[in-house]
Amino acid sequence: MTTASRRAHHWVIGDVHGCDAALEALLQKLPSDDRLIFCGDAINRGPNTPAVMERIWELVESGRAVWLRGNHEQDLINALQGESVQHEIVRELGPTRAQLWLRRLSQLPMAYWGEGWVATHAGFDPSSWQPDLRVRMGFWQNYDGRFGDVVIGHTPGPQVRHLPQIVMVDTGACYGGDLSAYCPETRTVISVPGLQPSSADNLRTPSLSRC
Repeated sequence: MTTASRRAHHWVIGDVHGCDAALEALLQKLPSDDRLIFCGDAINRGPNTPAVMERIWELVESGRAVWLRGNHEQDLINALQGESVQHEIVRELGPTRAQLWLRRLSQLPMAYWGEGWVATHAGFDPSSWQPDLRVRMGFWQNYDGRFGDVVIGHTPGPQVRHLPQIVMVDTGACYGGDLSAYCPETRTVISVPGLQPSSADNLRTPSLSRC
């Protein structure tokens, strides 16, 4: 797990899911000297996953961003390790770049700890209080505030939602919703439109078990 930098403000960005144009537009709205935390599921579903991967990795290497692991990144890691050669992104990357991305994605942390808050993809397993990439109701119903505010993605909704000490920032960019960023220090939200309805209509909104 990583620790927070000394920068005053952070922006936790919801599930990008391959929406590179929306990500570019959102980055233009965010302060250039603030820290960016991508809370996982940057890949799949949307139209341009390779561009999103490269864009975020450049931000990581520059020191401006942290990319957290989501369940879609974990699925891709598994595929890159040879568990699913049919994975579309593996075919797009080709063998050389596939190995490069396996090394990169294997470095992705599960959580980012700030002062009085933490960002992670889906939440924490209430039986162990370790980050869990697929948890939902068990965490939502049992979180006791031990980590302060927890900022998560994973579950799309029409806007940034607040539960007691849980902030949900996945606003469904790849389904015609927005791509949103949330600042835990100021509780400010900045959003841009995601895929246009004509493009989003080609993607079936998944059940919660498949997000």
